[in-house]
Amino acid sequence: MGSIEEVKDKRPLGIRCIEYVKNEKLSFHTYQGIVLIVTFFAYTTYHLARKTTSVVKSALDPSSDTSLKLIPFQRSPLHGSVSLSSSGWAPFDGSNGTELLGYLDVAFLLFYASGQFFSGQLGDRMNLRVFLTIGMVATGFFTACFGFGYWLNIHNFFYYLFVQMLAGLFQSTGWPSVVAVVGNWFGKSKRGLIMGIWNAHTSVGNIMGSLIASNLLQFGWGWSLLVPGIIIAFMGVIVFLTLPVSPHSVGIDAHHHINDAKTSVKESLTEPLVDTEEDDIGADEEERAVGFIEAWKIPGVATYAFSLFFAKLVAYTFLYWLPFYISYTEIGGEYLSSETSGDLSTLFDIGGVLGGILAGYISDQLNARAITAASFAYLSIPALFLYRSFGYINLYINVIFMFICGLFVNGPYALITTAVSADLGTHSSLKGHSRALATVTAIIDGTGSIGAAVGPLLTGYISTISWTAVFTMLMASAFVSGLLLTRLVVAEVNVKVENYKTMRGQRTNGAQVA
Repeated sequence: MGSIEEVKDKRPLGIRCIEYVKNEKLSFHTYQGIVLIVTFFAYTTYHLARKTTSVVKSALDPSSDTSLKLIPFQRSPLHGSVSLSSSGWAPFDGSNGTELLGYLDVAFLLFYASGQFFSGQLGDRMNLRVFLTIGMVATGFFTACFGFGYWLNIHNFFYYLFVQMLAGLFQSTGWPSVVAVVGNWFGKSKRGLIMGIWNAHTSVGNIMGSLIASNLLQFGWGWSLLVPGIIIAFMGVIVFLTLPVSPHSVGIDAHHHINDAKTSVKESLTEPLVDTEEDDIGADEEERAVGFIEAWKIPGVATYAFSLFFAKLVAYTFLYWLPFYISYTEIGGEYLSSETSGDLSTLFDIGGVLGGILAGYISDQLNARAITAASFAYLSIPALFLYRSFGYINLYINVIFMFICGLFVNGPYALITTAVSADLGTHSSLKGHSRALATVTAIIDGTGSIGAAVGPLLTGYISTISWTAVFTMLMASAFVSGLLLTRLVVAEVNVKVENYKTMRGQRTNGAQVA
C-alpha cells in the first residue's frame, strides 16, 4: 500500500484538484485525452514563440519593404517616444541588416539543434513534466528579453544574438519531451493519420504566432515578442499543473486498462485513438534508456535524419523568411505592409496542416512511409517553381501557390518527425525498450534542425543576390531530401511487388482448384 500511495503523490496538482471536484478518479482514457490536449497546446506555444522573429524582421530591417506602415511615434515607458517610421532598428537597419538577421536565425537554430541531442537523453532520464515546464518558462523569458530591447532602446547586436542562442537552447526541450510523454501513454501502433492530426500543432502555432505578432506590430515590435513570451510561459505553468507523464506516475495499472479495452468488439468505440500495447506502457520506470550511439544504429534512423536535414532546410526557410519575402515582393503591382505580409504567410501553414494529415493518411493506406515522404518532396519542387515564377501576378495566385507549397513542403517534414520517428523509436531491434522514443526523435529532429539553421543562414546571403537564387536552393534541397530516401523507397516497392505476386499466385491456385 505504501508504494501505491507514493505513486499517487506524483500526480500533478491540477489532476488532484480535478479528481477532488469530481470526487472520483479519472479514467485511463480521460488521462489519454488530457495528454493529447496538453501536449498539443504546449508545442503550439513553442512554435507560436518561434514564429515571432520572422514577423518582426521587416520592422527591424524595412529597407526592402517600401510600404512599411508603422505608427510614426511609439510611446516608450522608459525613453519617451521612439521614432520608427521607415528607418528600422539599429543595428539591423544598415546595408548588412539582412545578413545580421540571418545570423540571429542560425544562432537560434544551431543551439536548438545542439540542444535536441541532449534533450532527448535528458528526457528519457528525468521528470518530463518538470523538464518541459523549465523549458517553456525559460523560452518565454528569453523571447520576452528580445522584445525588451525595444523599450530599453538596446542597439547592440550581441545582445540579440545572446538572447537568441539561449532561446534556441530552451526551445530544444519541447519536441523530445512531448513525443516521449505521448509515447508513454500510447503504444507502438502509431498511425500516420492520428500523428498527422496531432502534428497540426506546428502549423497552428505558426499561424497564431504570425497573427499575434503582425497585429501587435502597430504598437511597437517589442509587443510582438513580449506577448508570445508570456503565453508560452503561462502554458508552461499549465503543463506543470496538469500533465501526467506516464500511467505509472498517476498510479494507473496500464496493462489492466489495455486488456479491458480489447475484450470486446462492442467496446471498440471506447478504445484509445491510438492502440496501446502491453509491452509499451506501464513499465516505463523499469526499462533501460537506449544510448545515443545505439539509437543511431537503428535501421532507417540515419537515412530519415539526413532526409529531414534538407526537408527542414526548406520548411524553416519559409518559417523565418516568408513574411519578409512577401513584403519585399511586388504582388499585383503593389507592396504589402508588414502586418498584411505576416497575416498572408499563415496560408502556407494552413496548407502545412493539410499536408501533414494527407501524408499521414496516404502512408497509412499504402503502408509506405518512404514512398509517401519522397513523393511529397519531389512534388514540392514544381510547387516552389510556380510560386516564385507566378506568385507576383496577383494576390489570389500568390495565395493559391503558397498554400500548395505549404502542403507539399510540410508533408514529409510532418511525417518524418511524427509517425516515422514513432515507428523507429519502437523498432523491433530495440527488443521492447520503448524509452528510445525520445532519443530517436531527438536524433532525427536534431539533425533536421541543423538543416533548419543552414537554410535561413544561406537565405540571408543568397537573398542579397536574388530571390530566384534562394528558390533554386530550396528546390535543390527538396530534390536531395527525396533522393536520400531512394534505398528505402526501392525496398518498399519491392515489398509491394512481392505481395502482389503472392496474392496473384494465391488467386491463380484458387482458380485452378475450383
